[in-house]
Amino acid sequence: MRVRVVFKFLSFMAFIISGCMTIPFIIEAVLRGQDRYAFALSLAVGFGVGALLYLAGGKSDMSRMSSREALMSVAMSWVVASLISAFPYLLSGAAPTYTDAFFESMSGYTTTGSTIFPALDALPHGLLTWRAITHWLGGMGIIALTLAMLPHSGAGGFQMFSAESPGMTHEKITPRLRQTAVLLWLIYAFLTASLTVLLMLGGMTFFDAANHSMATISTGGFSTHSSSLAFFGEPYFEWVITIFMFLSGANFALHFQALKGRSASHFLTDPEFRFYAISVSAITLLVSFSLYIGDIYGSFLESLRFGAFQAVSFITSTGFVSANYEVWPHFAKALLFICLFLGGCSGSTAGGIKHARLLVMGGHLGRQLGRTLNPRSVAAFPMGSRSIDPSVMSSCMAFFGLYLTTFAAGAFAATLFEGDLITALSAAASSLGNVGPAFVRLGPEYNFSGQATGAKWVYSFLMLCGRLELYTVLSLFTGTFWREGIICGWERD
Repeated sequence: MRVRVVFKFLSFMAFIISGCMTIPFIIEAVLRGQDRYAFALSLAVGFGVGALLYLAGGKSDMSRMSSREALMSVAMSWVVASLISAFPYLLSGAAPTYTDAFFESMSGYTTTGSTIFPALDALPHGLLTWRAITHWLGGMGIIALTLAMLPHSGAGGFQMFSAESPGMTHEKITPRLRQTAVLLWLIYAFLTASLTVLLMLGGMTFFDAANHSMATISTGGFSTHSSSLAFFGEPYFEWVITIFMFLSGANFALHFQALKGRSASHFLTDPEFRFYAISVSAITLLVSFSLYIGDIYGSFLESLRFGAFQAVSFITSTGFVSANYEVWPHFAKALLFICLFLGGCSGSTAGGIKHARLLVMGGHLGRQLGRTLNPRSVAAFPMGSRSIDPSVMSSCMAFFGLYLTTFAAGAFAATLFEGDLITALSAAASSLGNVGPAFVRLGPEYNFSGQATGAKWVYSFLMLCGRLELYTVLSLFTGTFWREGIICGWERD
């Protein structure tokens, strides 16, 4: 593995991330806020790190990346981005320690939405904007943004794009990877702008509307207020954001096809989206009926309003909160806990296992049950217009097993620092699924500021694993990855 190639790519990513930091710096400079000095110093740190990485990269040719170099570049891009982006929180004094600052930064880029800030309403506009920007950049992907800006990335570009993109398949919607990345970002920006306009039409300020739009389309969940969407208390905002959370949980390739053909037929014919829509509808109705029967709200319509918002928020891993779900019936809370694992569709900004994998695994289990009655049957499992290859089924089952193993290991590690078992379990599931809110001590009325330092690093690692879908990160800890060593990277390019 040529380590200088990795440094070269990381340098471009560091320059782009640091350049984005100029937006909150300008906001603070215009408002004459004290945090403008923190952002100015953070900018210097970011560009300095980028310059050092560029010098370390030398004249390396990034167009000839190997699979090892691509995986290392992707994993380290998210770590380096979080390390750089943590400085505004630390230097402004908003985060008391670098651990807290890194946690907030990693939570932003992985679109998890967990926060260490107990009083968001008191934070300056610059820091709130920076939180939203990290969300927005992480939603579509740091690698996708970097590839969209680089003139050419060669064969290694698609490997990095695939390693970062969530889901089973990583299709290019155009022949050229760079053009695909640009189009995805344009669709992403169009949805963000559309939601911003709709929220402003409902009476939300531009600042709140833009921040919540970036958090919604990225399925992140960072709000400008500690009480999240409950701060506004307006059904209009909740229903509009619910719709856009649902859309953000869908495959962005379907959005491209719908905009290109000016038709929604692609959504109706896609098996994963149909399964996604059915599961969201079913869980929403079950949660709403539970709230209505439990007499939590006065009418079924009000129960549907809060049930739909919270169910869609959890399934899509957005993590917005519009009510204190800790006082809800146990059945409703159990459904929300299950939602921590589900996620949206492949190719979306949502976290979790993804509905495509759940659909394939469900079909595989159904086929195995059928073999119990008819051992000689060889039934193919269709998904849309094609049959699923047995290797895909095996891959989905392996991912599911690895996901549960990582969750169990993370929860076990968290219990070393967290005294409450339910809190540790739900926080591990939430972090790995990139959801944000959890239960008990990390419910809607709490935040992660009171967690132990060790627990924050555990949750940060789980966030990274969840956003990069496990293999990209965990493969770096295998002997196979390092068997050939990296010394050749210093000797030749």
